[in-house]
Amino acid sequence: MTSDTAQSDVFDFLARRDSHGGGDVARIDTHAAVVFLAGDRALKVKRAVRFPFLDYSTLAKRKAACDAEIAVNRLYAPAIYHGVVAITREAGGSLAIGGQGEPVEWAVEMGRFDESQTLDHLADAGRIDAALADALGRAVAQAHATAPVIDAFDFAAALENVAKQNETELHQYPALFPQDAVDALAGETRRALTAIQSLLGERQRAGLVRRCHGDLHLGNIVLIEGKPVLFDAIEFDDKIATGDVLYDLAFLLMDLVERGLHAAATIVLNRYLTETQRDADLDALAALPLFMSVRAAIRAKVTAARLANEADDAGIVQNAGDYLALATDLLQRRNPVLVAVGGLSGTGKSVLARSLAAELPPLPGAVWLRSDVERKVLFGAGETDRLPETAYSREATAKVYQRLAEKARRVLAAGHSALVDAVFAAPSERADIARAAGPGSFHGLFLTADLTVRIARVGGRTGDASDADATVARAQEQYDLGTLDWEKVDASGTPADTLARAKSALKL
Repeated sequence: MTSDTAQSDVFDFLARRDSHGGGDVARIDTHAAVVFLAGDRALKVKRAVRFPFLDYSTLAKRKAACDAEIAVNRLYAPAIYHGVVAITREAGGSLAIGGQGEPVEWAVEMGRFDESQTLDHLADAGRIDAALADALGRAVAQAHATAPVIDAFDFAAALENVAKQNETELHQYPALFPQDAVDALAGETRRALTAIQSLLGERQRAGLVRRCHGDLHLGNIVLIEGKPVLFDAIEFDDKIATGDVLYDLAFLLMDLVERGLHAAATIVLNRYLTETQRDADLDALAALPLFMSVRAAIRAKVTAARLANEADDAGIVQNAGDYLALATDLLQRRNPVLVAVGGLSGTGKSVLARSLAAELPPLPGAVWLRSDVERKVLFGAGETDRLPETAYSREATAKVYQRLAEKARRVLAAGHSALVDAVFAAPSERADIARAAGPGSFHGLFLTADLTVRIARVGGRTGDASDADATVARAQEQYDLGTLDWEKVDASGTPADTLARAKSALKL
């Protein structure tokens, strides 16, 4: 790594109040940039540094990086990214922002947003709830839907190179990372890479290798007008930003998991899968632990690199070690399970399933398959659109249950747990989903609650995929459930009560 000491004059200039017309100026330092916040504007200057993964060591390279940052990030956040401005040396020797003199530095000019609303800050404040996590999954799915497909790029080879770089660079910090731990991680990474080679090739041929964000952690997402907005995408190297769309998503999932936000990570994953509706993504769950592990290892080495520019902070050392431990843990083999949650309408199946999914292995949690959503997909309707009665015919329902079983089998085959949420009133439906587990572990839970409770719940629903109302709830009282060999769970209390009972039944 090299540095350009001439930048200190620019940084001092941009830190002065009078350089921005008065008012307070805040400075934010990262390993690769310095950002100055003044009024409603932010100026981001690339540091004159060179790392193995980026090179800002010359003025020309920093100018090119600024131009690229604007081009890339306008796709995600056009309201934030305004343009590139020169820091110039005027005739009298003074510096100016966008002056007439010779450019001595370049900055990305951005519209300032509330820094407290970046999702890393919201996570620290405990404010990433289920609704925000759901919106995150939607936002990433939308970004990937418009991301350019890159055919002439061997992602499998690139991922292998990243893993090798991680091993080499982690070994450069023996005081931070025990060498045997790095070797163990490298060995497990190679094993996992070998296991998914053919899968990665299939994904490439299917057009799922794209020019993505590339740095999709919580600090690069901000809440604006109540909606998550992606920003600060990788601009300095298209190769780093190009990859499997699930590899891009894996960064966000890993960041949530590392912070202990398992429930939010599970919701993000499931919303993403619901939005894409790609069976290929279910198969690709086999690669998700590796994708998340590689992302964690990258964060470990990048965090370690901060010590070169910052004081020897015990917090940095701890954080780097935590990332390495997570990278290793993510690659540990865990046996997936199939859990089916049945019950009449209003018993709280979906509320339970959403919470229970985060409790099932591997990280970030089970794939939640919901009959109400599958039915809407089958009929080409929006998730909250109301379907006609004909959509609930015996034939249509059979197709929905068949689809649930097919998806569950794919998820399990990928080494991931599946949680299937449907009424499962008929013994044949319960038997079919149990068979979907194959030789794996299966658990059936059947929720129960009085009719008055169920009617009150279905009557209070808004913006939900279920079409069940009080009339449906009453009609279901006449169902002949047959012999019920699943474990009954009293769901008449609070969602927390039901979750506790379900976890007890599953011995979680």
